[in-house]
Amino acid sequence: MPGGDPYVRALMRTISASESNDASPYTVLYGGQHISDFTGHPDLCIKIVNGPNKGNCTTAAGRYQFLTTTWAEKARLYHPNSTRFLFWETYSFEPQYQDEVVYAWLRDPQAWGVDIPTLLRAGEINPVLELLSGTWTSLGYGIEDNQMTGALPEIYQKVLQEELEAERASRHTEARPIMHWSDWNLLSQQLGQEAIQGSF
Repeated sequence: MPGGDPYVRALMRTISASESNDASPYTVLYGGQHISDFTGHPDLCIKIVNGPNKGNCTTAAGRYQFLTTTWAEKARLYHPNSTRFLFWETYSFEPQYQDEVVYAWLRDPQAWGVDIPTLLRAGEINPVLELLSGTWTSLGYGIEDNQMTGALPEIYQKVLQEELEAERASRHTEARPIMHWSDWNLLSQQLGQEAIQGSF
């Protein structure tokens, strides 16, 4: 997802590292299978093979392992587009929309009772992970830790630096002055036309 708050983007990447942790995170289902149809949430209930919920099934899918019910609820609130067919309303599960829904959800203080971006800027990643663990249970304070769980604060700090550096680079590029044609003429006079002939 281009643009946006680098702190929230880093948090999204941290959630993904723990929840999906796959080379193609937007298409992955619980258990490692992949989807190719993004018309809506795949809504495939796959049997859980280990952990406290072993024997049950889960519809977790995509980069943030949305359950069908969670996707329907949050997409209704945060999805920028919807498709209505008779009495049914569907929401595209395309990668950009998975990101946009989670991004808007994490930035909504009414959804969490706190302002998550403000906590992140204050360096409070552990309280944020604890807050979110009720939704994403692998974040360290839930019931389904995994091999990534213990490293999540460190992962967050690493990807945060990457996001901040990318934002600085983007601002530098945007702020770069565009040379006016009169400046080119002056430069041409100073250096000679041949020196800049290939610059146009």
